[in-house]
Amino acid sequence: MGSDSRLRADSSNVATIVVRRIATFSTVAATLACMNFLDRLHDRIRTVDSVVSVGLDPDPSRIPDHLADYDLPRWAFNRRIIDATHEHAAVYKPNAAFYEDPDGWAALEETIAYAHGKDVPVLLDAKRADIGNTTRQYAKVLETVDAITVNPYMGRDSLQPFLADEESGVFVLCRTSNPGGADLQDLGLETGEAVYERVAALADLWNENDNVGLVVGATNPDELEDLREQVPDLPFLVPGVGAQGGDAEAAITYGLANGVGLVNSSRGIIFAGENQGEGFATASGRAAKRLKTRLNEYRD
Repeated sequence: MGSDSRLRADSSNVATIVVRRIATFSTVAATLACMNFLDRLHDRIRTVDSVVSVGLDPDPSRIPDHLADYDLPRWAFNRRIIDATHEHAAVYKPNAAFYEDPDGWAALEETIAYAHGKDVPVLLDAKRADIGNTTRQYAKVLETVDAITVNPYMGRDSLQPFLADEESGVFVLCRTSNPGGADLQDLGLETGEAVYERVAALADLWNENDNVGLVVGATNPDELEDLREQVPDLPFLVPGVGAQGGDAEAAITYGLANGVGLVNSSRGIIFAGENQGEGFATASGRAAKRLKTRLNEYRD
């Protein structure tokens, strides 16, 4: 066989392999897409033996200088973080606030696709909710991410398009980790409940598609315990364990429902190597592994 013939044969074989791999990937993707988010999350937690949520909040002022000349520095930063941490990540949680400009949206799109390529679900921390027509537009983001955080202040109708998506996760802000959360969330109602307790009760009622969880900060361990007693089957997304110094043991003891839940660290992981130049991502990988190991000490 001549060299041209061999080249054509080799090219044909490569094309066949590529087509087969694409078909296999498409089949797997279609199967995963049909699974409820919490089922997918359970599988991911089991695969990596981790409940760590890595927050991808690429503050431009803290991105290493050697990435500044890239077309999309935030994407260049995130890609290196994902490469270093994906073996320890149950999900990635990009906060929408760090991407709300033209280059940022492009960086977020690349980040989501890359995380999915590593088989890691993406939970967009967007805290969305609005009147019907507007919130339907917000909910379209669920076509590209696996789960989202939402704000319950406007009531069920403002969240309905998210709640109705059976395959996506919806994490409702309940008792947040910021100091000012108590201004409203701790207010007492005539029923004797605090506002955050009413939110938990409503979220439990809204969980008709088994796709709802709560956002409950690790900086409030007593509230974590109370809420777990109140809603035993809802998984929690627990921020505040990293830079905010929350209670890791309480996050695991009360944050997981049937083994499913998430403990988030953003700055504590992605900026662990802030002063290490090109070694920043390696430091982030070590930080993610340390958090996983620390949390696993308290898991059953």
